[in-house]
Amino acid sequence: MGRPALTGYGRWMAAVLACGEGPAPGRYGAVLSHSSAAALWRIGFEEREVIELSLPSLSDRSGPGLRVHRRPSLGKRDVTSRHGIPVTTPVQTLIDMSLRLDRRGVEQAINEADKYDLVHPPGLRRALEARAGEPGVGRLRWTVDRRTFRLTREELERLFLPIPRQLGMPVPLTRQIVNGFEVDFHWPDLGLVVETDGLRYHRTPAEQARDRLRDQTHTAAGIANLRFTHEQVKYERDHVRRILGATFARLRRAPAPEAAAA
Repeated sequence: MGRPALTGYGRWMAAVLACGEGPAPGRYGAVLSHSSAAALWRIGFEEREVIELSLPSLSDRSGPGLRVHRRPSLGKRDVTSRHGIPVTTPVQTLIDMSLRLDRRGVEQAINEADKYDLVHPPGLRRALEARAGEPGVGRLRWTVDRRTFRLTREELERLFLPIPRQLGMPVPLTRQIVNGFEVDFHWPDLGLVVETDGLRYHRTPAEQARDRLRDQTHTAAGIANLRFTHEQVKYERDHVRRILGATFARLRRAPAPEAAAA
């Protein structure tokens, strides 16, 4: 009988050993990388029937079912181990994969890395600064910056307020207390509140719990509640206009409940 096929971690370790140059002083041997590293870290999927590895030299070592990247520039900061398997770090894996993924794919990979506590946006941003100029870094940094920047209140109002005006909506009240919470924009005659979030990544559990309580309280009081990110207000204004317009059309056909004052 033949030997049983290796699966999971054993398959990856076998691939590393098959191409395994012994690490030189201050260097490393073969490491799992790219889509295989993404799969090991649970932030992406391995390309079908291909294990990807990186080697520290121009060695021609390879094997069936392996895709070998020869990367003598990869250093100690870029590699680690996971379950005993040498692998590129989460930061390096995100950089590598950003060259292959579309915008949504990059965002999803960052979200997954954040969810599993592999990297957090501030630490990722600092790591990318130290790698400025490397392939993939610019695109990854752009994605992080776009998702985590904050508009000031004045900037937010300047960008948002023309949208309801274009839709023929009344001018909203700003920074009002509704049902015990301060809200960004409020239309009391419509029974509508619009909230904005300045950070997409890694809101603390306390912040998430407060957001849920806020939304639940408004819903229980019969208040329609829309939540947009600062990114949407600045970069996806057509989406904001479409959602706000559809909500306005629905609400103006029905009497609005009275909002509870603080």
